[in-house]
Amino acid sequence: MAKLVLNTPFETDQPIITVEVDPLKPLARGRQMFELVVVDDSGNVSAADRFIVIVADRERPTAVLQGPSIADIGKSFDLNGAKSFDAGGGTIKTYRFTYLGPQIT
Repeated sequence: MAKLVLNTPFETDQPIITVEVDPLKPLARGRQMFELVVVDDSGNVSAADRFIVIVADRERPTAVLQGPSIADIGKSFDLNGAKSFDAGGGTIKTYRFTYLGPQIT
């Protein structure tokens, strides 16, 4: 198992890791981002690839928003909340979509 520390790379020669989570200090509810960089036998370093894991809340519903990663300028596109869920057994009744403006990196 890998005990990952925020913003600290964990290096291994294995392509799969199990992320160890302390039940007394769990990951926060919501989206948590992970990153992978690989290095080949010549020492060449890849660009980073990122993956988002949604840590589900057992009391409140979890919103899951999907859509295209690239949209053509001047063209409409769909945003989809259909994979949102309530792990506590409830049913999603309302979807609130909000435009927040450009992402600042």
